[in-house]
Amino acid sequence: MDYLDDGKIQKLGAMSYGLLYKEVSKALFRTHVEGMLKNDIIENPERYVEVDPSLPATLLDQKAAGKTLLLITNSDFMYTDKMMSFAYNRFLPEGKSWRDLFEMIIVNARKPDFFNHNSSMYEIVTEGGLMKPVFKATRGGIFAGGSATQVEKAIELNGDDILYVGDHIYTDAGVAKMMFRWRTCLIIRELEEEIRSIEMGREGRRKIAELMYKKDLIGDLFNHLRLGFEPIKGNGATRRCTKDPTTLKLTMAQILKVMVKLDEEIARRLSEDGKEFSEKWGHLCRAGLHDKSALCRQIEKWADIYTSRVSNFHRYTPFMYFRSGAQSLSHDHDLSMCKTRSQ
Repeated sequence: MDYLDDGKIQKLGAMSYGLLYKEVSKALFRTHVEGMLKNDIIENPERYVEVDPSLPATLLDQKAAGKTLLLITNSDFMYTDKMMSFAYNRFLPEGKSWRDLFEMIIVNARKPDFFNHNSSMYEIVTEGGLMKPVFKATRGGIFAGGSATQVEKAIELNGDDILYVGDHIYTDAGVAKMMFRWRTCLIIRELEEEIRSIEMGREGRRKIAELMYKKDLIGDLFNHLRLGFEPIKGNGATRRCTKDPTTLKLTMAQILKVMVKLDEEIARRLSEDGKEFSEKWGHLCRAGLHDKSALCRQIEKWADIYTSRVSNFHRYTPFMYFRSGAQSLSHDHDLSMCKTRSQ
């Protein structure tokens, strides 16, 4: 859309957003459904895969602590084997492969249908991916298809005994929580860049908060002066300003000019806030100064915990229980201010 808006898409002639959608859909179909993209990745994994040396060690720690590890992916067996071998095997003890990390491996899962349909299950019986139909999953096997119900029966765990880790809010976290009440961990790779951008913009946000505080004070004064022209009757009394009307008008006009300048400065700074993360959209999880973005609210709704990468769990023991911090409410600030004033 940026290229279209900037006039950089010309080889297709006159282009609308609707036509652009059709062309992108065709390209996605060719790359994903026809396998063009995955074939290119398999041939050049070092070009596409960001290797994380700490990830295998993280899973080994979890396994050694008695956790049951499963791999559930929508990818086919050949692609999964190539990618996992490239990303894991070199960092594992000699003689071990990525398959040794998991009690069960499920490919071609077809999520989100995996969570709400009892699809046919097949066991992978050869290195070439030859399959045979089976009626249930078992520990130690490599399967294609199936369902989350079969997984729960095989490992004899369910509900919040299971932590499901994925990188898609709906296909992974949302459906797993809605249908099976599994605990969910959402992987957000952009989070590291988001944190860096917030640190870089901390002083700018402090300045915005300062300007908004000044605007609130001046606005409060302006509203009190308005009582001189718009008296409010209540409880048998009338509140009226005693200043000369001409002087009052001049004072209010000056205050209004200051408020307009503050608004312009606040708007300018807000438009620049978050540019370290995205020139056009700003921060990933923030909207304005204090509000959360729509994405952030979805994360809070569907993810019990979120992090930028699985290897971050390696910083803690495998028995760590993560609890959320105190959630601030709109009236918390007012209560703390009242307490301060009373003291």
